[in-house]
Amino acid sequence: MQRRRTPLRRPSAFTGPVTETTPSDVVERGADRERAAAAIPVAGGLGSRIRALFGGGVTEETWAELQDALVRADVGPKAASAIVQRVRSTYKPPMDPAQVVAEEIAGLFAGDEPWKVPTGSPGVVMVVGVNGTGKTTTIGKLAHRLAKEGHTVSLAASDTFRAAAGEQLETWAERTGAHLVQQGRGADPGAVAFDALKAAQARGSDVLIVDTAGRLHTRTPLMAELTKVKRVLEKAGRPADEVLLVLDATTGQNGIQQARAFTDAVGVTGVVLSKMDGTARGGIVIAVREELGVPVKLVGIGEGIDDLVPFDPAEFARGLVA
Repeated sequence: MQRRRTPLRRPSAFTGPVTETTPSDVVERGADRERAAAAIPVAGGLGSRIRALFGGGVTEETWAELQDALVRADVGPKAASAIVQRVRSTYKPPMDPAQVVAEEIAGLFAGDEPWKVPTGSPGVVMVVGVNGTGKTTTIGKLAHRLAKEGHTVSLAASDTFRAAAGEQLETWAERTGAHLVQQGRGADPGAVAFDALKAAQARGSDVLIVDTAGRLHTRTPLMAELTKVKRVLEKAGRPADEVLLVLDATTGQNGIQQARAFTDAVGVTGVVLSKMDGTARGGIVIAVREELGVPVKLVGIGEGIDDLVPFDPAEFARGLVA
């Protein structure tokens, strides 16, 4: 068994979990920042819109239009109102209003726990989400990231309904060196999770990642089944350390309903914002954070195997108001 590294907590979400600073660590953190900076989205000219609003002097109409612009960026009414109130108290000419807005958005995430590798025997990460969000790809990239950091990884193929799910996860296991536990299509997802946990414990794996079937958050029986998978892990003595919800960055306000349903069912501990490249805004995670208190842990910024990085509030906010 490879020796587990104890992760350091850092205020910046783009610094990966390491125990000491080495030249390779510096290179890796720099690569994370470069990849994230290259993927900063263009939010439909929101920054230019904000500057135009403040160009003719600040009135009550200015603040109302700023709130409307934020809502249009999928921030959500509650979060938009909170941001406007913060900007009202900090903005003074000749400050750049777009920069002030970005700083206040980043401030909403202040104090959130950044992504860190769960510890345990093994640490358990359960990954959930609706169909089409890139959940299995996210799992593969997370396994790759963990392996690069020196952790041994096991995967539980608890998505037993989608025909290609097992094949996808098997491919990722081969690419990342992770150990995969799977059964036949239609097998009980909870049983797969249980077997994978016992296998991971026997092998001394550092982290077990549990895949689950993509499901509509409105389908009550399927959500109940998801709850069962989590309960099986709890009864086996290793409850999930992280329950990560994968949200597509192009998702609009429907994302808040998704997040609420999954949080109610399995207690989501963090969001993975997927497909955060091109013109995707991802403003919905601000609404999720403000209304549900669920932090963002990781961001998928491209199609490459290394394009899953810890969330950086400042980079995200700058991209949103670009």
